[in-house]
Amino acid sequence: MTVYAIAQITIHDRDAYGRYQARFMEVFSRFKGKLLAADEKPLVVEGDWEREKLILMSFPDETAFRDWAESPAYEEIARDRKAGSAGVVLLAKGLG
Repeated sequence: MTVYAIAQITIHDRDAYGRYQARFMEVFSRFKGKLLAADEKPLVVEGDWEREKLILMSFPDETAFRDWAESPAYEEIARDRKAGSAGVVLLAKGLG
């Protein structure tokens, strides 16, 4: 079943986060995910939103997500993401 990873972040160290961004697609492309959106200025339609950036990815299933998220290659670049930003990552199951 398709799963969606939704990250909502605030960037506090642009240099560290920039290093992460520069390597992200090279690592991500090795896995079965699809990057659907990465928006630093999403339109808030309703309610309050305290973050700066929204990232939306899809994976064929939770195993594929974990293969990427727990891979040594991603864990290496994620150090810069964690140093440069703070936020929340959600994993939601698709319908059907």
